[in-house]
Amino acid sequence: MTLDEMKQIKQERGYSLAQLSEYSGVPLGTLQKIFSGETEHPRYATRRALEQVLSEEAKASQTVREASVYSTDRPRKPGEYTLEDYYTLPEDRRAELIEGVIYDMAAPSFVHQHLLGKLFTQISSFIESRNGDCLPMMAPVDVRLDCDDRTMVQPDILILCDRSKICKWGIMGAPDFCLEIVSESTRRKDYIKKLQKYVDAGVREYWILDPERRMLVTYDWRDDFTAHMVPLKGKAGLALYGEELQIDLDEIVRLIQNYPD
Repeated sequence: MTLDEMKQIKQERGYSLAQLSEYSGVPLGTLQKIFSGETEHPRYATRRALEQVLSEEAKASQTVREASVYSTDRPRKPGEYTLEDYYTLPEDRRAELIEGVIYDMAAPSFVHQHLLGKLFTQISSFIESRNGDCLPMMAPVDVRLDCDDRTMVQPDILILCDRSKICKWGIMGAPDFCLEIVSESTRRKDYIKKLQKYVDAGVREYWILDPERRMLVTYDWRDDFTAHMVPLKGKAGLALYGEELQIDLDEIVRLIQNYPD
C-alpha cells in the first residue's frame, strides 16, 4: 500500500492521526513525519501496522469492534459517535467517548482499584486537612472535557477547583488535575489520546502512573510541556499544591509487589 493510498483511506474514514496511532500502535510523532512527507521510507514494521489498520478487512473488524459496544439503529463509523449514543449504553457498561470514538473499558484489576483507593486517600486527606476549596474525585465521574457532544471521559482521579463546572450528571469542562493508572488495555489511550485531550482542554497538571514499568510520568502544563519521568521511589509532590501534597511512592511499590496482577 502506497503512502498516497494510505492518505486517501485515512481521509475517507475520517481518521485523525491520533486515532490512527491508537488503532495501529505507531507513535503519533512517527505518523506526523510519515504523513507530512518528512519520513519518505518508513520501516517495514511501521508500514505493516498501518496497512493492517487501513485494509478493508481491518475496516470491517474495526466497525464490528466499535459497534459491539452497544446496539444502535443508526450505524456509525469511528469518529461519528456523540453523547446521544453514549447515553444509550447499558448502565453497567463503562466506556469513554473521545472525539467521536467509543472506548469500551474493561473491568479494572484488583491492583488498579487498590492503587486508586490509596492514591485518592492520600490526596483527599491532604485537601481536607487544609480545608481546601478544591474537590478530589475518583472514577467513575463523567467529564465533558471540551463541553461538546463528542467527548466524555472518566479520569481515575481528578481535582476540581472551579465548582461552577459541577453538574448533576458530572463535570462540564476541564478539571485542574487528572491522574490515570495505566493498564495494558488503556496504555495507548492514557499516554497518547488522553494526554492530548487533557492539555488541549486546559487541564493544569496530569499524572500517569504506570505500575508495570514502575514509573510515574508527570506534566505541569502551567510552566512547560515537558514530561517528567519519576521512578516509583521516595515521594512525589503535586505541583498544583506547590509540592506540599506528597504521594508516597514507596507505598505504591509495596502494594504492587504484594498484589501482582
